[in-house]
Amino acid sequence: MIFSMDLNASPLPEEDEQPYEEPVEVDYAQEELVESAVATLHREREERRMKLKREQQDEDSRLHSQQIRNDHAPQIKVARGRIKETPQGWLDCPGFGEPIDRIIPSKVPLDETFNESVPPGKRYSSKQVIGKQRKAGRDIGLVIDLTNTSRYYSPAEWTKQGTKHVKIPCKGRDTVPDNESVNEFVYEVMMFLERQKQSKSPKYVLVHCTHGHNRTGFMIIHYLMRTHISSVAEAINIFAKRRPPEWKRPSDLDLNGEAKLDDEDDNADLAPAHNEVEVKVITNDDVLGDALPYDQQEALRIVCYRLLELPPARGHAQFPGSHPVSLNSDNLQLLRQRYYYATWKADGTRYMMLIMRDGCFLIDRNFSFRRVQMRFPRRNLNEGLHDMTLIDGEMIIDTVPGSGLKRRYLAYDLMALDSVSKTKLPFSERWRLIEDEIIRPRYCERKQFESGAKSNPIYKYDMELFSARRKDFWLLSTAKRVLKKFIPSLCHDADGLIFQGWDDPYVTRTHEGLLKWKYPEMNSVDFLFEVGNDNRQLVFLYERGKKKLMDGSRMVFPNEEDPSSISGRIVECSWSKEDQCWVCMRVRSDKSTPNDINTYRKVMRSITDNITEDKLLEEINEISNLPMYDDREKMAQQQAHAKMAQHQAHAKMAQHRRMPPQ
Repeated sequence: MIFSMDLNASPLPEEDEQPYEEPVEVDYAQEELVESAVATLHREREERRMKLKREQQDEDSRLHSQQIRNDHAPQIKVARGRIKETPQGWLDCPGFGEPIDRIIPSKVPLDETFNESVPPGKRYSSKQVIGKQRKAGRDIGLVIDLTNTSRYYSPAEWTKQGTKHVKIPCKGRDTVPDNESVNEFVYEVMMFLERQKQSKSPKYVLVHCTHGHNRTGFMIIHYLMRTHISSVAEAINIFAKRRPPEWKRPSDLDLNGEAKLDDEDDNADLAPAHNEVEVKVITNDDVLGDALPYDQQEALRIVCYRLLELPPARGHAQFPGSHPVSLNSDNLQLLRQRYYYATWKADGTRYMMLIMRDGCFLIDRNFSFRRVQMRFPRRNLNEGLHDMTLIDGEMIIDTVPGSGLKRRYLAYDLMALDSVSKTKLPFSERWRLIEDEIIRPRYCERKQFESGAKSNPIYKYDMELFSARRKDFWLLSTAKRVLKKFIPSLCHDADGLIFQGWDDPYVTRTHEGLLKWKYPEMNSVDFLFEVGNDNRQLVFLYERGKKKLMDGSRMVFPNEEDPSSISGRIVECSWSKEDQCWVCMRVRSDKSTPNDINTYRKVMRSITDNITEDKLLEEINEISNLPMYDDREKMAQQQAHAKMAQHQAHAKMAQHRRMPPQ
């Protein structure tokens, strides 16, 4: 009998994983029994097993009669533990494919406990895998197991030979590996192959799921896209050529290489009906991106410290981003001594962003990393993507009329560009690089993709989690217009102004020259709030990295919120002069530690000095008339006029080229 078999089929579930089904009544009198292909396969395997038993036992006549009875009896499953069945389709599936960047796709090796189910010529154990690869001149140094079970072999079969074994369990059948599993896979492969570059005889990576196609292909294609290839189609084509038969799950990837869940997946919501509008609510408290393995987190922290030219951290590494200090009557005088620009203080979430060749990573204030799918081409689009570029910024949520809520990343500083630190450059240069090297190349490439200048678009920017733009800074003299006109017209919340030294280098952690002014009623401190014995409120700050109890501090919660429900959380509070207590503004889900005692003192000084909006603008008006600002403003105006004239000249030349000859 000839029958077809899906070589990409995932293994049948374990017996204890079989879903319960209601028994179906069958009219045996009217239904003709037809043997299926699977039943035929099981029957033929049963016959082979019984033949081997006849040769090994003396009671030939009794076994022969038993075999005759079994041939005409219904199929009975062999008790588990005696004879282990191979995964469906495994026997006829090719053992392995050709290497892809020193990665060998393979089906799962089966240990000796499966030998009774596998004819000698088709056995494929770890020893045989090693032998076959060595015969081809390839030594295996890392095995990545993507199966969702441990029944096929023991990892000790590899580790006792000095081969590293990594288990990344992924469900088969109609599901796809989640993004966290993909991150772990790509990181393990990248780190291993990077180490092999130093070896005179570099080793290979063996990757297997059950059949070495769907899950294995999904992972290797992701690796190719993040490290070598730009196009999903190109990566799929490479895998299909090296691991036939053709990969059957290209629809599981979108153009950006992200996994797409099926509607029938266990954790997927049903697809909305065509007449329903999906309303997606987004907030600043949302957790963005995908989790990373611990080792990768540590490696990325080291990269950040190196790019910022900081010494290696001892113990727990702290968030190294620059922090402003609250404006008071003393540091206000810095505006008279150094040249400052102003911008609005957005009420968003602080993130640094590390752009690597294998992905883009958001860095929160806990110095934790999460991967997001973003694309940052270099200034010359033919030179590929950025690698080891570090920028600073904040995530805001705009309410766009007619479009709803849109998440945007406002980049306001650049500390490293393609592994070269830029922290010592003046802020004016770093700010210019953001536009020239980061934002404008994205805009140009996106226009190329959308206009069809490149055939077969390989990436869709509108599928990214958020957009990115450079945050604007203006002359100090424009502060009044920023407060009176710009901030009221914003599509997101703002709570004050930031004053940035135009010639300052990037200063990690607390920067005494980076000033923030908040509306007096929005001056705030981040406390650690706890509820102690007898429902006593405990309010903590940090002092030298340890909790410091603020005796006598009282906190009030609006809307009759139960304080015990937020015990152990970081709470941002403003000071109420009337009630002489702290008023909870919000719970800070983006922070795990309270403000330092020194930050608290500076905020209290700012509250005491009470620099109102009118007082601030009066000071700025006086400062802007100083010669140092007057000269800079004239220079800035001259540069603006020159730039406008250059733009007009280019436009006139372009128009002249389009005119028909006379």
